[in-house]
Amino acid sequence: MGNYGVVYCHPYEKSFNHAILGRVLEALENQGHSTRLIDLYAEGFNPVYDKEELRLFHTGGTHDPLTEKYLDMVRSADSIVFVTPIWWNSVPGMLKGFIDKVMKEGEGLSHTVTSTGIHGELGNIRHTYVFTTSTSPTIWLRLMAGNGVKRVFIDSTLKQLGMKGRRWVNFGGITGSTPKRRHRYLDKVSKIRFK
Repeated sequence: MGNYGVVYCHPYEKSFNHAILGRVLEALENQGHSTRLIDLYAEGFNPVYDKEELRLFHTGGTHDPLTEKYLDMVRSADSIVFVTPIWWNSVPGMLKGFIDKVMKEGEGLSHTVTSTGIHGELGNIRHTYVFTTSTSPTIWLRLMAGNGVKRVFIDSTLKQLGMKGRRWVNFGGITGSTPKRRHRYLDKVSKIRFK
């Protein structure tokens, strides 16, 4: 079966995102996949890109041991799942910092820069799942807010990195949702066949 990396980005263990994470991990285990979890907040990841990190960027280096650990995990996975809220029509700064710091330029790392643009090196990621929650209804995010998560994070950033099979599932209107609706959302996660 698959070797999944799961990137979780939420600071509160009683959030609905945490409930989604639980269902994702349970479904992956039930379907026979192996998983490695990155819990950005719980592990104390520092998303700030400082001067020393920038100096090391073009050599693929880092002075943050979590950055190296996370890149190794992503490079050894064949599929990846992101679980994150949508804050202000985009992914949180913590997840943006993960992309900024972990996705290193260089042959055999996450990407190389060519004369025609960025060439993604993460072709090992055959299946990419992004589970998000939002206060806004999903239709509003797609039609009125510019569809930023899909257009920028999923179809630009993750695509540029070489991640394939990108699928986005948003659970909208979560703040005012009923327990019944939340159960339906969680059941939807449990029924996904992870490839």
